[in-house]
Amino acid sequence: MTKVNRDIVVSEALDLLDEVGLDTVSTRRLAKRLGVEQPSLYWYFRTKKDLLTAMAEAAMGPHTTAPLPTPDDDWREWFLENMRSFRRTLLMRRDGARLHAGSTPANDLDRLRRKMDFLVTSGVPERDAQMAMLAAGRYTVGSVLEEQADTGPGDGPDLPEDIPVIDYESAFEAGLILIRDGLAHRADGLPPS
Repeated sequence: MTKVNRDIVVSEALDLLDEVGLDTVSTRRLAKRLGVEQPSLYWYFRTKKDLLTAMAEAAMGPHTTAPLPTPDDDWREWFLENMRSFRRTLLMRRDGARLHAGSTPANDLDRLRRKMDFLVTSGVPERDAQMAMLAAGRYTVGSVLEEQADTGPGDGPDLPEDIPVIDYESAFEAGLILIRDGLAHRADGLPPS
């Protein structure tokens, strides 16, 4: 019998996710992979949902350990880089966006508050900062979800020849800049368009 602990279970579950995809991850497969009986996993996670939550938290590790903004940072550039870091992290795992969608960043709440405080201290109205972070986060998850759903050239919808194909990163950047510029418009005290 393999010696396991909570961290090993999550790590192996993430490796299984990368191999088979979210739809095929099961506690039965994970137990077999670990060389343990399926019920023993319930010692660490009462439900599969609990396991998926732990997996989502662990998968976000690279983003949740990224440096926090400093008072010298330009909020506009920081806002872009924060969302780029989030996107890169989601892309690190197969079905990363699906795994993350709907999860609550329980282990990241203090960092989230510090990011919000940074934006407000930088002159962004608090409500606008909250809505922009929420919108940009959901935009990022949606963008990655679309990217991860595309299995390659020729597998997407057939587009008319006069519609240019734009790569995912360029499309993400364009939308992210629009969100940031809208927030900057509000931070500069201008009324909503």
